[in-house]
Amino acid sequence: MATIEDHLAPVLDALAPVLEVAARHAGDVDERGRYPQEAVDALRGSGLLGLTLPEGVGGMGAGPEVFSRVTGRLAGACGSTAMIYLMHVAAAMPLAASPPSGLDVLKGMAGGELLGSLAFSEKGSRSHFWAPVSQASVTPDGMRLTADKSWVTSAGHADIYVVSTRSVDADTPTTADLYAVTADHGGFEVSAPWLGMGLRGNSSSPMRFDTAVDDTLRLGDSGAAFGTMMGVVLPWFNLGNASITLGLARSALEAAVRHVSGARLEHLDTRLADLPTIRARIGRAGTVLAAMEEYVWATARKIAEPADDTMLYVLGARAAANDAALDITDEAMRVCGGAAFSKHLPVERAFRDARAGHVMAPTSDVLYDFYGKALCGMDLF
Repeated sequence: MATIEDHLAPVLDALAPVLEVAARHAGDVDERGRYPQEAVDALRGSGLLGLTLPEGVGGMGAGPEVFSRVTGRLAGACGSTAMIYLMHVAAAMPLAASPPSGLDVLKGMAGGELLGSLAFSEKGSRSHFWAPVSQASVTPDGMRLTADKSWVTSAGHADIYVVSTRSVDADTPTTADLYAVTADHGGFEVSAPWLGMGLRGNSSSPMRFDTAVDDTLRLGDSGAAFGTMMGVVLPWFNLGNASITLGLARSALEAAVRHVSGARLEHLDTRLADLPTIRARIGRAGTVLAAMEEYVWATARKIAEPADDTMLYVLGARAAANDAALDITDEAMRVCGGAAFSKHLPVERAFRDARAGHVMAPTSDVLYDFYGKALCGMDLF
């Protein structure tokens, strides 16, 4: 029987040059807050934009666990690039599950010609991304999608956006539709530049959509978007988000280990790693990281083969991984001291990037609340 390593091996061959490009430019991307175009171009040419898409459309047909491990490695090289990649996959999977009848985009997404992203979050519903406040309308010229989206990764750079809005006749927040809006379709603009504490290169800017749409651009049946967002988007997004934060945590911890193993207290003729307090902090962070990685990979297997408790894994693994990443990157900063604080090490960048995961929709607090509701047998919504 094939193991995860068997499935991963050919993918890692494709990933290696992408990691090299992403790592080489990561510092400049963070310093200047610029889009990591070099790494995105490398992804386009690698075949990895089709990692999770079916082989029938030119994809690799890989499952959630391979995706998790690839995304984590990519985050270790450049957090911004990893988030751009995650949002592409999060857009590709609902398009594969419910292809719009009027668009043939999956082959382009698998082949690297089309980079995708999600346009879900709105100021009026904030981290409750499943409940858009915008509402499609019928005009004399046809149906129109008008929505102000607060966070759109790859804003202005993506080739196709999956946009949520309430259905024309919706009377509840969860009666919504998803539409595919391509860059050449037009009718949108980036409203403001992206300025973030971390993930500074992923261009998560607000966007305004004001464009004509019709049934041929809709994913699935009218009013069915909530099911797609919960059943397709949420599992893949949560898995990828958890994988990114742990990838950032691992890169910070590995950098910290290298630093304390080499940095010396010359007047004492010792290394920082010779101090028991340093080793204890490294040891605690390492055991937490190992446990969380196993939790996330178990979640990936649950998504691949759903069971009654799959949603618990989807909710819990991301929340726990996000919190663990905060602790691990904090420990890495503490053991490295001024060398990390002054940006002489990549630890400080990972520290900032890792703080994005727990405030992304749905936030860690919302996820823990949902997890508690599920344990208590309550309706999540």
